[in-house]
Amino acid sequence: MSQSAAASHVTPPDVSTLQWLALALTPAMGPIRGHKLVRHFGGIDRAFTASLTELEAAGLPAAAAQSIALNKSYSLAEEEFMKARDIGAELVSFDDVRYPARLKEIYDPPLLLYVRGDAALLSQPGLGVVGTRHPTPYGIGMAERLGNDLASRGLVIVSGMARGVDTHAHRGALNGKGKTVAVWGTGVDVPYPRENKRIADAILEAGGALVSEFPIGTFAAPQNFPIRNRIISGLSFGVLVVEAGEYSGTRITARCALEQGREIFAVPGNVTNRNSWGPNTLIKQGAKLTATWEDVWEELPADIKLQLESCWRVESAVQPEASLFNDSQLSPHEKRIYALLKPDEATQLDVIIEKLEGEISSSEIFSALFELELAGKVKPLPGKNYVRSF
Repeated sequence: MSQSAAASHVTPPDVSTLQWLALALTPAMGPIRGHKLVRHFGGIDRAFTASLTELEAAGLPAAAAQSIALNKSYSLAEEEFMKARDIGAELVSFDDVRYPARLKEIYDPPLLLYVRGDAALLSQPGLGVVGTRHPTPYGIGMAERLGNDLASRGLVIVSGMARGVDTHAHRGALNGKGKTVAVWGTGVDVPYPRENKRIADAILEAGGALVSEFPIGTFAAPQNFPIRNRIISGLSFGVLVVEAGEYSGTRITARCALEQGREIFAVPGNVTNRNSWGPNTLIKQGAKLTATWEDVWEELPADIKLQLESCWRVESAVQPEASLFNDSQLSPHEKRIYALLKPDEATQLDVIIEKLEGEISSSEIFSALFELELAGKVKPLPGKNYVRSF
């Protein structure tokens, strides 16, 4: 969909939406101070009709009080709305009926959300999936497998579209023909990392959503990503940690989830691998050990479980393990090579050739690996390494 076509679907703003947007754009404001101001005046409208003296008396810094009283914030909001409209983004303010109730429960909910895609997804049952930016083949496989299996059963996969586990969780959800929401630490018009623009486009094409609390055009400032992590956990009933080192930023999301009273799930890992420190430590502290989608499913609140399962249909062809492959259509050479590969450990090409020496020629191995890769049954890794897809 072109930007101009997308823009035609954006709902014109009402005064309340522009006021919440103006509040979010006010210098030295922030969610906590913004909500405190609205509560002080008994509503967003009253805050924007207050005098400069009243605003300063409410405890606002001089720059913030002047920006509101002199209508500078409101003018910025009108300009910002036009920018959002031009890229097809909707504005979901705190008092909008579409604002997710679960997110309102957190200590510092965003004053307003920018949304590209289906804003209704934000209120549907979701699971946050987070982890290291440098996963092992095992971490990649588990992120995709669990994202696939849970999304194919109706659970929305929420993540941050960062490199690594986030990316593969989104990809798994897309492969499972499910819905996924990417929460960005940039403006919703600034994909980050840049190579994930294709995934962002695929999320929108599949009926998912891109979400941010940051203004249009906001670049990838390092301090923004820890801030956005509270939204990932805030939108979700629980957070799943796949792989994370001792000093990983994933700890911030897990801490947010704990503070917000969310369920914590963790995929156990090899104790000798540094990426296993995060999930293994969380499991020791009481997180739910997660190996399959059923481990998450059995912890779902009863109402959410009933809601999702009522939508299941026999003809939907959801398999017990939606991400496992049927190898009945593989050629003999492909089956032989596929049997050698592991999902959680890379196998070097030279090792494959050595093990199959005398059975299959090198050229036949290259051809079979190429076909397996095209079919999505194996993944190539740097250094001519290969792993089996889950």
